Amino acid sequence: MTGIKILALVGSLRAGSVNRQIAELAAELAPEGVTVAVFEGLGEVPFYNEDIDDAMNSELDQAPAQAAALRAAAAEADAALVVTPEYNGSLPAVVKNAIDWLSRPFGNGALKDKPLAVIGGSAGQYGGVWAHDETRKSFGIAGARVSDAIKLSVPFATLGGNAPSDNEELAANLRDVVGKLVAEVG
Repeated sequence: MTGIKILALVGSLRAGSVNRQIAELAAELAPEGVTVAVFEGLGEVPFYNEDIDDAMNSELDQAPAQAAALRAAAAEADAALVVTPEYNGSLPAVVKNAIDWLSRPFGNGALKDKPLAVIGGSAGQYGGVWAHDETRKSFGIAGARVSDAIKLSVPFATLGGNAPSDNEELAANLRDVVGKLVAEVG
């Protein structure tokens, strides 16, 4: 398949985030004809509020700019890859906020029926498994076609203090993740 667009949402806002590095590595390793684009500005998307959501009120036509940009990026994508850490045993607020914006109007959100995979890493010994499971559940309820078969949870300790791009096993796993996600498109 060629011309496939995968939207990557990164759950860590930190400039040097390992999860951002994982998303960027996934983009570098994507097969020919596949684009993995990291959404910029997830931290600037306002907290979801139905009062300011134009999708919920057809008389408005003024969704906040970053929320509209997020929805547009999701609408243009063929699939989504969520790369997130685990904060306090759960998903980061920025990921939950993205889910809320992308789920509206409920039943017809921008990721409705599109394949979605959740991966990432965290400092804990399980690499963010709880956050990944909760993220899959929430995106599934929001209408995405979540792939439970595509999983990759990276305990940061396995990187040995090195960048994700220096880890051959992680690179191979990311190639597999992107390849499986691409196979879900169609």
